[in-house]
Amino acid sequence: MMRRFVLLLSLLLSYTAATNIVITNDDGWATAQIRQQFDTLTSAGHNVVLSSPALNQSGRGSSTSTPKPMTEPCEFNTCPTGSPAEGSNSTNPRLNYVNGYPVDAARYGIQTLAPKFFSGAAPDLVVSGPNVGSNLGLVVLLSGTVGAASDSALSGVPAVAFSGTSGDQVSYTTLESTPNAASSVTARTYAALTATFVKTLTTAADGAPLLPTGVFVNVNYASTDKCTSPAAYQWVFSRLVWNPFATDVTTCGSSHLPDESSVVGAGCYASVTVLDASSKLDVNSTLQARVLQSLGGLPLTCLP
Repeated sequence: MMRRFVLLLSLLLSYTAATNIVITNDDGWATAQIRQQFDTLTSAGHNVVLSSPALNQSGRGSSTSTPKPMTEPCEFNTCPTGSPAEGSNSTNPRLNYVNGYPVDAARYGIQTLAPKFFSGAAPDLVVSGPNVGSNLGLVVLLSGTVGAASDSALSGVPAVAFSGTSGDQVSYTTLESTPNAASSVTARTYAALTATFVKTLTTAADGAPLLPTGVFVNVNYASTDKCTSPAAYQWVFSRLVWNPFATDVTTCGSSHLPDESSVVGAGCYASVTVLDASSKLDVNSTLQARVLQSLGGLPLTCLP
C-alpha cells in the first residue's frame, strides 16, 4: 500500500510540475538537435509539441509568409513533394512541420497545436532551438531561431532562444545510427543544458509569469570540443554587446555585464542575455534584475 502511495505521489508531482512547451527552431523539424531536445524535455516530464520549418530556414530573422504545400521534399526526405503546408510525423502527431519561416512555425505551434495538445491552454513557454551554430551579438537580428523567440514573446508567450557553437545540420536518424558522432554528443549535451535551464526557470516562477512581458532570453553554449558533458558548463549572465556607458544589473561586483561573445569565447560557459522582444537589443537593468533573480538556481557564476 505504501509503495502504491509513493508511486502515485511521484506521478502527481510530476504531472503538476509539467510545463506546456512549444519547441521550434530555424534549422528544420528533422535535425538531430531539435529532435533530441524534444525527447529530452519530454523525458523530463514536460508536455511538449514540436512545430518547426519543413526546410532549413536559417538566417530568416522575423520574416513571415503564408505556408504553402511542399514543392519539394521536407528536409532529409521526411515528407514527399506535394505534402500539405502543415503536417506531422506519421507515428507521433506531436512532431510537426510548417512550410514557412521560423516565425510561421512558432505561430502555428502557439495558435493551432497548443490548444489541441494542451487542452485548450496556451503554452507556458516557447523553446527555440538549440540552433546549429551560435547567435551572438548583432547576429541575433538575422537569426530565425531568435526571430521565433522574439515573436513568441511579443504574442505574450514567454520564450527563450538557445544556440550552440558546435553541431551539424544532420538528420535525427544519426542520433541512433551514429550515437558517438560529435554531432550526436553535441545534441545530447545541449539538450541536457537546455532542460536544466527550463527546469530552473519554471521552478523559480512558482505559478507567476516565467518572464517579464516584452522580453525574451538568448542563451548561447560554448563549443563541445573541450566541454564534453553538461557538467563541464557554467552559466554567466551577460549582455548582447559591450557598452561601457550602460549601467547593467549589479552582479559579480560590477554594474557592467560581459558581452555574450566574450563569455562563450572564455571556455566552457553558457551566456544568458535578456533582450527586448521588439528591438532584439539589451534591456534595462531593472528587467535584467527580474530575470537574474529567477535564474539564481542555475547557478550563475562569474568570469575569472
